[in-house]
Amino acid sequence: MFESLNDRLESAFKNLSGKGKLTEINIAAAIKDIRRALVAADVNYSIAKSFTDEVKEEALGTRNVLKSVTPGQLMVKIVQDKLTELMGGDTADFNIKGKPAVVLISGLQGSGKTTFSGKLAKFLKEKKKMRPLLVAGDVYRPAAIDQLTVLSEQIQVPIYKEEENKDPVSIAVNAIQYAKANSHNIVIIDTAGRLAIDEEMMAEIERIKNTVHPTETLFVVDSMTGQDAVNTAKEFNNRLDYDGVVLTKLDGDTRGGAALSIKYTVGKPIKFISHGEKMDALDVFHPDRMAQRILGMGDVVSFVEKAQEQFDEKEAKRIEKKIKRNKFDFNDFRSQLQQIRKMGDLKGLLSMIPGMNKLTKNLDIDDSAFNKVEAVILSMTPEERANPDLLNMSRKRRIAKGCGQNIHEVNQFVKQFEQMRKMMHKMSKGRGMGALMQQFGGKGGFPGGM
Repeated sequence: MFESLNDRLESAFKNLSGKGKLTEINIAAAIKDIRRALVAADVNYSIAKSFTDEVKEEALGTRNVLKSVTPGQLMVKIVQDKLTELMGGDTADFNIKGKPAVVLISGLQGSGKTTFSGKLAKFLKEKKKMRPLLVAGDVYRPAAIDQLTVLSEQIQVPIYKEEENKDPVSIAVNAIQYAKANSHNIVIIDTAGRLAIDEEMMAEIERIKNTVHPTETLFVVDSMTGQDAVNTAKEFNNRLDYDGVVLTKLDGDTRGGAALSIKYTVGKPIKFISHGEKMDALDVFHPDRMAQRILGMGDVVSFVEKAQEQFDEKEAKRIEKKIKRNKFDFNDFRSQLQQIRKMGDLKGLLSMIPGMNKLTKNLDIDDSAFNKVEAVILSMTPEERANPDLLNMSRKRRIAKGCGQNIHEVNQFVKQFEQMRKMMHKMSKGRGMGALMQQFGGKGGFPGGM
């Protein structure tokens, strides 16, 4: 996420290293590099100039005040604060009050509205303990209703659809009545993608909004389209006056222009960010945390929040006792894998840890490695899973046949599991975790190298 922008900004800050203090000359040089980095990230030039002018003014005003920090550190702090302001400052509220609350989803064709609708329903169901209802309001795109139906089954959230009705306005009205009758406290209306220049389609979504009076109208935009996304967001806002923006596809090769420019240009906050196809790959947008990630500082708060969602205190104490006795087995390992998987994309998780973004940048960390590891474990007998020391060559050959992998892969996994188990046992005695991280630094980024 924002790797190119991060690299360019880091280069600008490095040029200040070794300087005794901030001066007008080195501030001007750093500002020039920062402006170039923003423009390269597809931020509009006038926004980039306004931003860097503010950074320059702040830097000149504080250069002789803070003596305890280096010029580079001071510039990073100023840029971090200004990036946070640029993206909205505070985390925006999401209005879920209403009987029922109604969320209207709008956006261009192919921006990821339907997938986001499913993710939002899952988010509200699991994290807000609500009873959402998905509404299939896209009556134009072939298979749109089918796609939302598949997602609703996947996340186990009911869907309202009318196969023969081609009027999105009446579908939305009927869906809200259905929600009231069936105790759903939030309705998510997925609508057809439309172009801002398509007057008929824009008029239609205006009618939907004016008829159902949503508590939240969200504009979903593909972050990979950069400055074009900002221009489209402006056009849609002129017609819909929506409440917030959703950035999708942030896991792609995005340069960051949309995230950095939308609030400044449109005046509406980013409320959610979506990354990947998994239904739990959705996060509330926090400007301060995003600024930290752009600057390569990680996002420890979000990482801890994700971990806490999956944290089982009893299970953690049980595992801790087994590690101390050096009795950690394959059942325990699989249990931990399942908790990690629930947290989301592994590479994305590691990038939240300060300093790990650079280390994982060029690593091929594939979540499918989990599947191969689980296949090996599930091909073991219950006795073998509980007692890793039982695994001799004969048993490993049988396991390899059972999971469809070669004996070398099984041997490699078992060997790295044993190394990890020993390292965890040492850590339980206070040896530190630096060596443990090395276990995840090999090809594939996961024990077994699969």
